[in-house]
Amino acid sequence: MNLAPQLAKRLALPLAQVSATLKLIDEGATIPFIARYRKEVTGGLDDTQLRQLSEQLAYCTLLEERRSTILEQIRSQGALTPELEKAILSADNKARLEDLYLPYKPKRRNKAQEAREAGLSGLAEQLLKQPHIPPEGLASAYINSAKSIHSIEDALTGCRHILLEMFTEHADLVSSLRQKLWQQGKLEVHAAKGKADPDSKFRDYYEYAESLHQIPSHRALAILRGKQLGELSYRIQLPDTQADEPIETIARFNQLRVATCSTWLQQTLEQSWKTKLAPALENELIKKLRQDAQAVAIDVFARNLKDLLLSAPAGAHVTLGLDPGLRTGVKAAIVDATGQLLETATLYPHPPQRQEQAASHSLARLIEKHAVTLIAIGNGTASRETLRWVQDLLKAHALTQVSCMLVSEAGASVYSASALASEEFPQLDVTLRGAVSIARRLQDPLAELVKIDPRAIGVGQYQHDLDQKALAQKLDAVVEDCVNHVGVDLNTASSALLSRVAGLNTTLADNIIKYREALGCYRDRKQLLKVPRLGPKAFEQSAGFLRIRQGKEPLDNTAVHPESYSLVHQIAASVGLSLQQLLESPDLLRQIPLQTLPEAGRYTLNDILYELEKPGRDPRPEFRSVHYDERIESIDDLHIGMVLEGVITNITHFGAFVDLGVHQDGLVHISQMADRFVKDPHSLVSTGQIVSVRVIDLDAKRRRIGLSMKKSD
Repeated sequence: MNLAPQLAKRLALPLAQVSATLKLIDEGATIPFIARYRKEVTGGLDDTQLRQLSEQLAYCTLLEERRSTILEQIRSQGALTPELEKAILSADNKARLEDLYLPYKPKRRNKAQEAREAGLSGLAEQLLKQPHIPPEGLASAYINSAKSIHSIEDALTGCRHILLEMFTEHADLVSSLRQKLWQQGKLEVHAAKGKADPDSKFRDYYEYAESLHQIPSHRALAILRGKQLGELSYRIQLPDTQADEPIETIARFNQLRVATCSTWLQQTLEQSWKTKLAPALENELIKKLRQDAQAVAIDVFARNLKDLLLSAPAGAHVTLGLDPGLRTGVKAAIVDATGQLLETATLYPHPPQRQEQAASHSLARLIEKHAVTLIAIGNGTASRETLRWVQDLLKAHALTQVSCMLVSEAGASVYSASALASEEFPQLDVTLRGAVSIARRLQDPLAELVKIDPRAIGVGQYQHDLDQKALAQKLDAVVEDCVNHVGVDLNTASSALLSRVAGLNTTLADNIIKYREALGCYRDRKQLLKVPRLGPKAFEQSAGFLRIRQGKEPLDNTAVHPESYSLVHQIAASVGLSLQQLLESPDLLRQIPLQTLPEAGRYTLNDILYELEKPGRDPRPEFRSVHYDERIESIDDLHIGMVLEGVITNITHFGAFVDLGVHQDGLVHISQMADRFVKDPHSLVSTGQIVSVRVIDLDAKRRRIGLSMKKSD
């Protein structure tokens, strides 16, 4: 089954590039490997294009399987005409395929089938050929008591069932009506009967209408949730001026004109629309609305997750993680520069215990004992109180070398209770594991967040209403791309991180760690080939994304793939330098005439030169922490006009949510993001970005904070 032409057309890509990429995928190459190391083959397709190709490949594969099944089913009925086969073979989506298959789809015995068995098909054909003739005269000839047709009325009732089924199974007619309803229909929404509540979060939709195809994802999902909860009702309506168009369309596709049809046939046409086609198409289009909205929401979730995973790491510092609490105390965990746990404690500086002096003494001792330089405080309950307490302690003890900051703890509790955390810290209390996760998250967000189900990180919208399988697949792809984009330290990475490297899985990751423990540390990428079950293919796919610092081969700490090492040595030789001299003199690379370099693919050569300019570079931005206003601890401390610093926690199509350190994110609506028109918030901001905002609206009762990023009022 050659899907390359179909995929090339769908994605508007050259056929040669698509064919070459499909060949690599068939050979077992991963998307990150293809995107980074096979640009010459694919013509430079990036990871986004390759992911789209992979998604469309899965869709088209299922489409072809369904097409084959349908053809076989119709062929077995002896009903496959050349025209029908051509139509099925040219169908480019599932909806069209199912429309064509509907008349031949096995179904339960129904009234239309009974009418045909009673010999009423001839009457239906006559009435379509002579639509202006009153049907009673023709129907009298079909009375047959032996077949339960006792009267003219019985004959016409049976005939109507045949016509209704014929109209509703006309593929081109259904397709035309579907398109008309999608493009011209409006979704009218109202409060469900007896459910109107002025304080409901769905109150904005009590009297609401919008063109079906123009409803934004977030509004569609809100309406669908309101319907599911029984608070909203809706229906799809055509404009009054077009109310009769569907009936005219049904008539036209059956070579009829409504004006010249008998009253009985006109009623049949109306009934086919109102009781058959309209309800069926409404269900179908609501399903499409849901699927389209979910696809957009999943994409937004993925973009937010990517921003978060690629946020700046604080780096290799001894870090103290604090998971704040009141009654249960503040959980403390200290990890070394590589994230290894050193010590834990539980402190009670807050009510009801109020053991601030003892807690301060213990905390100061821990900081000095382990030479802590960073303190990460989870941003949950009692976070601002804990931040103020720690800041006061640092000032009192003149610990000027220590920095403290709030860190998002979203998902930390999920990790704490996971099997992975239990295996890593079997003797540690669940809440103390959370403090470890908070500390590590500040050191390296990517390395820690990969241990958590991406759906638990909290950067999506209506995520529980989404297709969970599609969401998981999309987010897993994002995690994989981010991990391979940054690269992984082979001698410190966890199993969770290694398993996300291209070509590896959980089993291979565990084997890599066991072999690492036996070796002490890896000194050479080639040692991976001695890892049990890690063969040449897995090595090819993964090696370029694995880093070894201070190993035998300097290139092992770069993104240069081992297959290109000889090329790098040739580059060094071409300018009369050793490899080490070349790596220590990146400025020389810019001065090398390209024509003097060894022959190699343009993409490969450019990537190698870029990497050699700064070997082992981290592509993530430089670390910076947010400074919350110390006067602000809750929403009650805010007032209109305040200008504050905050961090973006979530981005949607209608704006961005900002954490101000008051346990309630504020919203910068898309209309308040800049002094110019903004079409997509992602074009302006990213998750984790620190921004300056102005408070423009407050609703303490509904816990809503309106913010603006505009320079002018």
